[in-house]
Amino acid sequence: MFYGEYAHTIDRKGRIIVPAKFRQVLKEQQIHSLFITRGLDGCLFLFPEAEWRIAENRFKQIPFTKGEGRKFTRLLFSGAMEVTIDSLGRLHVPKTLKEFAGIKQDVVVVGVSNRMEVWSKENWQVFYESSRQSFEEVAERVMVE
Repeated sequence: MFYGEYAHTIDRKGRIIVPAKFRQVLKEQQIHSLFITRGLDGCLFLFPEAEWRIAENRFKQIPFTKGEGRKFTRLLFSGAMEVTIDSLGRLHVPKTLKEFAGIKQDVVVVGVSNRMEVWSKENWQVFYESSRQSFEEVAERVMVE
């Protein structure tokens, strides 16, 4: 559904442009709202509503009786907001989420199949450089035959 990486900037009002290819997918699938929240590795996650509901059901299975489960779900759900894309293809990133992801001006929007990720340009570069060297080794560990 969402693939590739796209460099953009965030405007003074905290809005980013959703890449045109991603907007086209959203239009074709008649998706009108997205959910943005704290992601992992210092990025933000952006889910179409249907994918958010699937993830939400999965996250609700985490036992709240375990401290780590409470911590994760609190941070994930307290940062979650429903957002819509305006007529110019922009969506608003709340200040608390910008701060969480270290976003100041330059961002990279990454397609990760069923979701988008929004990274500060600097954090994406650090992640990419530190991860690309071990890409094949990671693939061997996580891929199931």
